[in-house]
Amino acid sequence: MEPILADSVRLTDDGVSILDRRVFPAERVWVHCATLEDVAKAIEDMVTQSSGPYFAALWGMVLAAREAERLAPDAARAHLERAGARLVETRRTNNALGKAVNIVLAHVPAGAAGPELVAAAVAGARAGDERYRTRSAALGAHTADLLPDNATVLTHCWADLYLVELVRAIEAAGKRVAFFCTETRPYLQGARLTAETLVEMGVDTTMITDGMGAAVLASGQVDALVTAADRVTMDGHVVNKIGTLGLAVASAAFDVPFHAMVQAPDRLAPRAADVPIEYRDGAEVLSPGAHPDIRGHYPAFDITPPRFVTTVVTDRGAYAPTQLADYYREST
Repeated sequence: MEPILADSVRLTDDGVSILDRRVFPAERVWVHCATLEDVAKAIEDMVTQSSGPYFAALWGMVLAAREAERLAPDAARAHLERAGARLVETRRTNNALGKAVNIVLAHVPAGAAGPELVAAAVAGARAGDERYRTRSAALGAHTADLLPDNATVLTHCWADLYLVELVRAIEAAGKRVAFFCTETRPYLQGARLTAETLVEMGVDTTMITDGMGAAVLASGQVDALVTAADRVTMDGHVVNKIGTLGLAVASAAFDVPFHAMVQAPDRLAPRAADVPIEYRDGAEVLSPGAHPDIRGHYPAFDITPPRFVTTVVTDRGAYAPTQLADYYREST
């Protein structure tokens, strides 16, 4: 059965429907986005997270093409490019948004207008959708190869299609794997998204609070830490949901391998300093009714240095964090 979160952004005749991950699984609410700006706001407001913004950007560009259908070719192209820039700025740490925008723009020929413009954007979005799913399946298979049968895995946040494809690859290999999931404050993606999807797929799942990770790693119950990465720099820094760094350091301290999953290292980010870290409103980490003089601090992502990373797993295989240039040499 296809997990519901594997298909949570859908193009409709009058817009884009996005499953609201802020209330899932308690409620299954679809947010209707009639315009490109509605899609951008949904991404900013965390209606969708992880790979969700990638798919939202693909189909949001189709809405932008619909908006530009009656414009002259030059004006239509300018509208698409402005739309793409707006989407990229919604959440800048993960470079998937830029990839989604670029693949749609690349499918729209110069001078396109009218129905041709919309049809080309739809073709680009479909190509981007298929490419992401195919690469995620390859990534999942390579990660499954690193896990022994009957392993117990600790994961953090929500790895989206990477996790879904990892579970499928584990099952295809005839292995059994159990998971510990952190809750992942303040949006609780681990508790609500990861755990729900793992159970939906029939996986043995245990929930822990964020503060328990080091203790669970120290206990000897965990065979590997496996997370997604929002971005991996060419020098091996792993950028992911805040809290990943602490788990990686604890994993290194207790000799537990850390495998970070990403489709490809980012050639546009040679070093960690090249990745903008998103800071969200500090109020999001405060408890309801907190004293008004208490400030919240919320960097949404952290950066794990390569010395705490065992393996960066890509769609082309597994690499040491110091050998990521090989990813691109092997493609030529």
